[in-house]
Amino acid sequence: MTGRSTGSTLRRRLVPAALTTERPRPERIRRRPGAWWLAIATVCFGAFMGQLDASIVTLTYTGLRQEFGAQLAAVEWVSLAYLLTLVALLIPAGRLADAHGRKLFYLYGFVVFTAASAACGLAPSLGTLIGFRVLQAAGAAMMQANSVALVATSAPRGRMRTALGVQAAAQALGLALGPTVGGALVSTLGWRWVFGVNVPVGVLALVAGHYLLPRTRSRQHTTGFDRSGFVLLSVATTAGLLGVSAASGLPVPGWAVGCLFALSAASGWAFAVRQRRAAAPLLDLSLLRRRAVSTGLLGALSGYLVLFGPLVLVPVVLGQAGYSELTAGAVLTALPAGFAAAATTADRLLPPSLTDRGRCLLGAALCTGTLAALLTTPFTPAWLAVLLALLGLGLGTFTPANNTLIMSAVPTASSGTGGGLVNMTRGLGTALGVALVTLALHLAPAGAPLDGPRWALLVLLAAAALTLLAAWLSPAPRGMRHPRP
Repeated sequence: MTGRSTGSTLRRRLVPAALTTERPRPERIRRRPGAWWLAIATVCFGAFMGQLDASIVTLTYTGLRQEFGAQLAAVEWVSLAYLLTLVALLIPAGRLADAHGRKLFYLYGFVVFTAASAACGLAPSLGTLIGFRVLQAAGAAMMQANSVALVATSAPRGRMRTALGVQAAAQALGLALGPTVGGALVSTLGWRWVFGVNVPVGVLALVAGHYLLPRTRSRQHTTGFDRSGFVLLSVATTAGLLGVSAASGLPVPGWAVGCLFALSAASGWAFAVRQRRAAAPLLDLSLLRRRAVSTGLLGALSGYLVLFGPLVLVPVVLGQAGYSELTAGAVLTALPAGFAAAATTADRLLPPSLTDRGRCLLGAALCTGTLAALLTTPFTPAWLAVLLALLGLGLGTFTPANNTLIMSAVPTASSGTGGGLVNMTRGLGTALGVALVTLALHLAPAGAPLDGPRWALLVLLAAAALTLLAAWLSPAPRGMRHPRP
């Protein structure tokens, strides 16, 4: 007993309290009437960085293929390794943050993400770069698992949708700047600088978070960590996306691809069984029994598949037509720019009587119609920019309302877990957008009426229709109307 106490005392002396406890905001900041807006603005740094990194990396594919002599199916793992790690860690990070402090995990996420970004820019080989991307994703998981929770718990109850809209706009701004900045950097300085841009933003966000983010007021007691569930979830997602990637051109025999899909399905089933029996489950399945949560997560997954699919498709299409990365980046900017415009102005332009479910239906319908139009139009920069802007408007109308429906149905003490679920489905949708578009481009039948890009658009159209279905199945409001902010 004495030895254990001595060990605890030694750890407390070696590890400063500032590194293990959440620091309160300065009193003058906490007492400001708009202090919650400062917290939202700080969270937007993380939202901006995460989406900037996600959208900017697709512009490096051509440079990476040339420098390392790799196929597209191998290079896409610079994105997929990041996304798989993110998906696997979001729920554990959310649960641990609910128990130990969301601000603490958020700030440490910035430290890991920023350091790993610098390491990615110095990577000497494709394998090393993918390894550093895994570390970068671990930091991103600590940030993203807590971003929605910090917004939901910082904003007044009646302003949650507005706050989530601002956060979605910050994500869209990162997406919007990603293609433009990425195209300019790759065309001038090279792909390594794509990762370097994260460093100054991360340092600034770390300082802001220390002073402006509130401490965690409501914590969830945890009795342990479900390691078996974590392994099963990781195997299920990794095997499934590896199977899709292998079918997209990696030198893997057909029987191995089938085994990967079978392993993914078996691990997913075992994960669900494990969560029902575990004393401290990784995922509280009772949350998924809430209709607003389950349909909202389905919409989030398919919506982000629609959002990120074009980020892979458009550079390939325009590159084959002889356009530069800078032109592709400028065209892609229309998609997140439309997203940001809708996310920030929908509350002012749409009728205040329109419910969150109605906004989801409106946005999903616009996405579906726009992708149908893309199937029949020529792939020129002008047409693509116009229709991608309309697609962004639909997604920007859908996403904040969908997030509000989910987080309103999640108990406050489980906000981190709920936010982790939202971001996990976003990450999985993003990974599927990258993998399925690559698969469609690779497997398009030769001589068929539809070429590879049109087959990829059919995949995105199916995902948009699924988003519309999820919005339709979400629970109808019980006479509640949101006031205009």
